[in-house]
Amino acid sequence: MNYRTLGDSDVEVSEIGFGAWTVGTDWWGDRTEQQAIDMLQYAVDQGITYFDTGDVYGHGNSEELVGKALAPVRDEVSVATKIGYDFYNNPQAGHGELPKEMNREYLEDAFEKSLDRLDMEKVEMLQLHNANVDEIDADVLEFLDEVREEGRADAIGIALGPSIGWLAEGDLAIEEEFESVQLVWNLFEQEVGNHFLDTIERTGSSTSLIPRVPHSSGLLNEQVTPETELDEGDHRAYRPDEWYETGWEKLETIRFLERDGERTMAQASLQWLLYHDPVASVTPTFRTREDIDEWAAASEVPPLSDEEYERVQELYENNFDISGDDGMDALRSSVEGEDIQSAGLDKKSAGS
Repeated sequence: MNYRTLGDSDVEVSEIGFGAWTVGTDWWGDRTEQQAIDMLQYAVDQGITYFDTGDVYGHGNSEELVGKALAPVRDEVSVATKIGYDFYNNPQAGHGELPKEMNREYLEDAFEKSLDRLDMEKVEMLQLHNANVDEIDADVLEFLDEVREEGRADAIGIALGPSIGWLAEGDLAIEEEFESVQLVWNLFEQEVGNHFLDTIERTGSSTSLIPRVPHSSGLLNEQVTPETELDEGDHRAYRPDEWYETGWEKLETIRFLERDGERTMAQASLQWLLYHDPVASVTPTFRTREDIDEWAAASEVPPLSDEEYERVQELYENNFDISGDDGMDALRSSVEGEDIQSAGLDKKSAGS
């Protein structure tokens, strides 16, 4: 495993991180508490040192599991959590999005509860969870600064979503020199990542990027094929059918990234993200030990050559030489779509 640092901080993270949204909930497959703890500890054994959780995952359950699993190796790992969703006063309706609270008083209370569940005095990084740009006001920025100054977090960040977009929020975080911006970004879904690369270059910011969904919901690791039947509770089932149908066609155009015995497609898709210098860690969705074995090893497989990367980008610019619609436009949103439109991206807001 290779390691990088978050922004201008001293926080070291493994190039492949563990997104702990997969433990503490049943959205990515059901497992017992002990199975979840075993997975987290097995990841440590494979060199993974960056663990990203959030208070809303399982309504605190993910944080509790992360705290228990990592207690024996606390000095060897970097832990990030997220706050901002008020699950304390609102019921969870399926996979629906909960109301958010981004006022200083709520964030302070939520952070203390997170530390209690983690059984930690501090975290390496605290992130705002899906905050809208108009919610990140002077009081919120002051709260985040104080959290760092008091040593309760070494770095601050923002996690963007749940839909693809949120350009204004990420731009603000980069301009304010947050240590990280977490986003949906992969070889098939490049618009937002490319936008933030441009923002980082334009501003000279040191902000790191942390991509999630690097395998495009099962396409790039080939865990979702034309023969796959997704369970009703599987989070990947929320993608439209067109997404997978066009994705399978795209996949065939990038087979040149595979190297027999040296680099799988799943590993190549992680290396495509690591090709970008601002990327600090990539957080795939681990479901099994086999996933951890293969994807943790991606840090040390042959990196993409400049020629391979440029060939991918040429294909991307031409929609991978296919003509189908991926059915995702209605799901992409960002401040009612205004900043996506101003950036010249052909997307529309949810519900339009």
